[in-house]
Amino acid sequence: MAAPTEKREKVSHKNEKIGEVISTKMAKTIVVEVTRRVTHPVYKRIVNKRKKFYAHDEQQTAQVGDVVRIVECRPRSHLKRWELGTVVRRAVQVGVDHPALAAEADTRVRKTVKKK
Repeated sequence: MAAPTEKREKVSHKNEKIGEVISTKMAKTIVVEVTRRVTHPVYKRIVNKRKKFYAHDEQQTAQVGDVVRIVECRPRSHLKRWELGTVVRRAVQVGVDHPALAAEADTRVRKTVKKK
């Protein structure tokens, strides 16, 4: 028998999905696109099926491009029935530090206008 002092993980029977965050424009809400590969019933070819889910993100930690795990929860609004579980993989943040791309750099071409 196992010792009673061992900690057991809490087993959740809620549905979970893993997908990519495609939008974070709403307050405390993210849009997650879940892609799955299924066999077409007639043509027997593998096709990709995509579905969007609206998930609640209380701390607003997810960014666009992150791969996240969402967990089923009670309905929070008309469309939100999921909440953010964990961030599986962070998106790569690309930043360019070039002086010409600075906000204060004026790169517009100035044209002289002749008055008649």
